[in-house]
Order: sequence, then C-alpha cells, then structure tokens
Amino acid sequence: MNDRRDFLKSAAAAFTTSIFTGNVRGANDRIRVAFIGMGRMGTDSMQEAMKLPNMEVPAVCDVYQPNLEKAVAVSGRGPDGTPDARPKAKGITDFREILGDKSIDAVNISTPDHWHAYMTVEACKNGKDVYVEKPICVVVEEGRKMVQAARKYDRVVQVGTWQRSGEHFQKAAEIVSSGQLGKVAFVRTWNYGHQKPEGIGNPPDGSPPPDLDWNMWLGPAPEREFNKNRFGVDPHAYSFFRYFWDYAGGMMTDWGIHLLDIVQMAFNETEPTTITSLGGKFYLQDNRETPDTLQVTYEYPNGMIVTYENRETNGQSMFNHGYGILFHGTEGTLFVDRAGYQLIPETGSSLEAAEAHRSNESLLEHWQNFLDCIKTRKRPISDIEIGHHSTTTALLGNVSLRSKLRIDWDAQRETTLQPEARPLLKREYRKPWKLEV
Repeated sequence: MNDRRDFLKSAAAAFTTSIFTGNVRGANDRIRVAFIGMGRMGTDSMQEAMKLPNMEVPAVCDVYQPNLEKAVAVSGRGPDGTPDARPKAKGITDFREILGDKSIDAVNISTPDHWHAYMTVEACKNGKDVYVEKPICVVVEEGRKMVQAARKYDRVVQVGTWQRSGEHFQKAAEIVSSGQLGKVAFVRTWNYGHQKPEGIGNPPDGSPPPDLDWNMWLGPAPEREFNKNRFGVDPHAYSFFRYFWDYAGGMMTDWGIHLLDIVQMAFNETEPTTITSLGGKFYLQDNRETPDTLQVTYEYPNGMIVTYENRETNGQSMFNHGYGILFHGTEGTLFVDRAGYQLIPETGSSLEAAEAHRSNESLLEHWQNFLDCIKTRKRPISDIEIGHHSTTTALLGNVSLRSKLRIDWDAQRETTLQPEARPLLKREYRKPWKLEV
C-alpha cells in the first residue's frame, strides 16, 4: 500500500478498528514505536513503554553518541535489567530516517522542547502516530499547527502529561468537578526548592564534543556557540536546556504545565482570560536565562483565580511537599500531588476528611492508552488539543513576564489584546527548517 491516506478514505466505511500506519493488523500484532531524543526522559519513557507486550522498539535516535549507545543497549533489556527476548533497536542519528521508514507505526518525541513542534508535524505528514513530551512547543503558534497537523493527517497524538492517566488524579478532579468542595474560587499550584546560589554554574562557550552534532541539536533554534549548560546533559539531573529561552520556558513550562493541566482537567476549562506575572533571576548566579523566582496569576471565565509559584531560595512548603495543587472550596480544601490526595473539610462542613495514595503505574497506563488509541483511532486521554491548551496556559505566564504586561487572552483567536505581547506568541525558524502543516 503506497498511499495510506487514499486507502483510509476508501476504506473508512469498512474498517473501524485495527488501522495502523501502513497496514491493517490483528489484535496480537505489536506496534512499532521509534524513540527520538534519548536523554533521561526519553530513555525512562522507553523503558516504561517496553513493559507492554504489544509494542516493540525498532529504532532509537539521538544526535549525542553516548546517549544513543546507551539507549540501544537499554532497548535490549527486560524490565529487570536482564537481556530481553526482543532485539536491540537500531541506533540512528538523523530523525528523518525514522520518519521515512514506513515500517514504523509511531514515534515518541522526547527531544528538547524547541524540536517538538517540527518533529510532530513532520511525523503526522509521514503517517506516524505521535507521543510527544510536554510542553508541546515553545510558542503558542507552534501548538496550533501541531493540532492542525494531527487533524489534517488523521493521527493519534498523545501528550506526555501522564498525570491525567493516574487514578488518584482522576478521582481528585472528580471531587472538584462534582461540587463536593463547594464553590472553588482560588487554586494554588507550586514548585519550591532550595538550591545553592551557584546553581548550574557558568561554563564558558566553546567547542562541542566530537560525539555531538551541535548544529543538528540546535535545529530550528537560533545559531549559538556551544555551551555546556545550553546542551545541558548531566548524569545527575534532567537536562539544563530547559533554562534557556531558545529551547524552553524554565520551570513554568517544565513543571507548571503538569500542575495547571490537572487544574484545567478538574474544571473542564480550556484557557484563562487574564494573566499577570512577576518574577526574575534574583538569587541564582549561574548562566540560566529563566527566572528563579516567579508568581503567575490566572483568571478563568468561571470566576476562579489560579496561581503558579516557583522559588529556588526556600524549600519550605505546604504539606511538606515541594510541589502540589491546592483547590480551596467553601466546603473544604483538596491537596493533590503524585503521592496522592488529601481532603480537609472546612469548619462546620459535612465533607469528610479523606486520603488516597497514588498508583505507581500512571506513566505505564498513559502509554497503554496511547497504544490502545492507535488501534481504535480514538483520541487519547491527553490529546494534542488538550495538550495545546495546557501548554498555552503555561506559555502565557512567560509571555506576561517577558513583556511586563498584564495579558488579556482571546482564546478563540489565540492572541493577546495587547499588541506588544504578540511577537512572543511565535518565533522564526533557522534555515532550512520550516514549520508547514
């Protein structure tokens, strides 16, 4: 079958399930998922997904040779670290080779954020279903094009906001949406930590290591001299690229999106209408560009205020958790994070205190949902449209901060009422890369 899209148009009436990229397969056939970006997140996600019996990893891709070699080795091991019955994945340095391979059904994109949009759109154009890490993009305009590509090419696109697949997160959202907390007019989300003032340090610019294709790593981002922190690979931490505006959005988009995604899930709200943000780099003395202290306030159409706070100067937090969500209602307060949820009634409330602990398999369930949807062609639990709304909310926090403006957001037109802020909603791609649906 040479032209899958023509086939699907003619066969839509006859087939309702088990339609894969390139073939119609039986229920017991494995889905072939290639992984692009084999840092800590990509490798962890691959190892988790490999626990599922109905998928295989034919290829892995990275522009950094040590990451690639490690991923190839890991692909041949079972969940307990012993050699697996499945063969090792093929190591590839150029993701375009994966996109052009018609035997591959889907791709996982765990690259730095500045690559997410381009790779997702191109994967959809090449008939691949996609699991893309959050945040889905670095500017709002990219996110809308990702949604358009998923719909135009009829692709299943799952976003890595895997908390939505967690049973206790779903239960917490149900408690809120059902009205058990009463009127919720205020929600607080946060990440608190206490770093040393030197932070990630101040390495000088220099030459990239010989086993890294720095030009390909930069891709559509602006041309820059190599800097160890911009590249950001560290054996003891998630990559530091997330602290530079060219590639990401700091803690706001790295962690804030996880928390705000659950808030929006609980209220079935797509995006806020008003955003104000204050913060800066007040403490850390490293070469990061994103703030170490931040407070963003969102107003939603239902008359609710939501805040996101991040600080690196003090780790003291509510409930002794470094991150979390607090839904404050007239009948009680609900705290939730990945460890579980806690329900605290207001004085005189009929609400009963409750506590629940999380399932350890949320990420695995998220992957199972993605693979199930590849078969059924249903939209996944974190469909790209949902991921676009959650990413947009996080991005708007940074837009307000960087523009130094209170933002009024028109969600229908996906623009700000303040013209001065609009340049931050899009970005230019470095040649020869073009984002075209």
